[in-house]
Amino acid sequence: MSEYCIPDLPLSFDLESKEVLLQLNKANRQLAELKGTALSIPNNKLLIHTLTLQEAKDSSAVENIVTTHDELFKSDKESEASWMSAATKEVFSYREAIQVGFQEVKESGLLINSCIKLIQCRLEGNYAGFRQVSGTTLQNINKEIVYTPPQNPDDVLNYMSELEKFINNDELSDLDPLIKIAIIHHQFESIHPFYDGNGRTGRILIVLYLVLKGLLDLPILYLSRYITQNKDQYYSLLQNVRDKGIALESADGRDNELEWKDWILFILRGIEETARDTTRLVKEINSLMLEFKSILRPLFGKKYKHELLNCIFFYPYTKVEHVCREMQLESRAARDYLKKIADTGLLMKKREGRTDYYINTQLMDILLRSSSSAQQVESVHEDASSLRH
Repeated sequence: MSEYCIPDLPLSFDLESKEVLLQLNKANRQLAELKGTALSIPNNKLLIHTLTLQEAKDSSAVENIVTTHDELFKSDKESEASWMSAATKEVFSYREAIQVGFQEVKESGLLINSCIKLIQCRLEGNYAGFRQVSGTTLQNINKEIVYTPPQNPDDVLNYMSELEKFINNDELSDLDPLIKIAIIHHQFESIHPFYDGNGRTGRILIVLYLVLKGLLDLPILYLSRYITQNKDQYYSLLQNVRDKGIALESADGRDNELEWKDWILFILRGIEETARDTTRLVKEINSLMLEFKSILRPLFGKKYKHELLNCIFFYPYTKVEHVCREMQLESRAARDYLKKIADTGLLMKKREGRTDYYINTQLMDILLRSSSSAQQVESVHEDASSLRH
């Protein structure tokens, strides 16, 4: 089989068809609404903490790393002893990778290869960097090779250097950032620069690029759920661009515009759908916070502190030590706060082992609803699309 030739960037043909531009407008409108809606919650850390954990869970599910909301929210990254499972630890590593990448992008105003390597390092827990040894292939469930990425380490480095320029230098292309993001994602997954973690790293790059271009202030658009729900189509469109590129290269060298446009439309629809869903989610969280505040403020009077409200939304499974840490309280005082809230019915107390959890059940309901077919997502097993991208 001929090998797919990674194209030079920018692509040499027009991608802005009428259909693409119409879908582009829809995606940009939804992103703008999400960006504005996120301002309704003044505590940015709360959104980043909660929504990036959702993204981490769904992105890991694409790679058949399966955990549940219950395991995630009972875990506490401040204490290694509290990890529920190896899968849960990997999900938290993913969230940490998003946060590290977000910080790098905000501080530097760039999304460069050193940042991409750092993201992958946090995901995989090693410093292997870009591939230096040949032999990497992508296989389907039947162990059949469906794609062979560049094998020469120098080629990998050169392709990633060119991609870095395309990401950061807007003078190279006047395409809309959302069209560029689809090209960047396909190019990255085709280069497949790392031994492992390429898919998760590539999905993190999507949201970081949105932040880089000012389309979002926070990394809160989690596209992985959309990919999980449409994974067959995702992998098929990804591979169609490669297969048609090989066929045309061996024929007359024409550009495979149609396959690229189909791929771009898929990503744009995903951005539109996910931005709409995330906007709804943020509005529901904000509404619930206001409802809690209207009850807690008169309940505690002068003893009310906004850190208390933030805490029980930052940690849907709140523990006494969380309140101690966030409010600088002794254990007895923190326990009294939580008990009084639980007595109102806003929190549900649940004891497991020697730990008392105070569960924000209404917030958990919102988060579970936001994961469409939550039960399916939590038990997802990759089938024909089990490629380790």
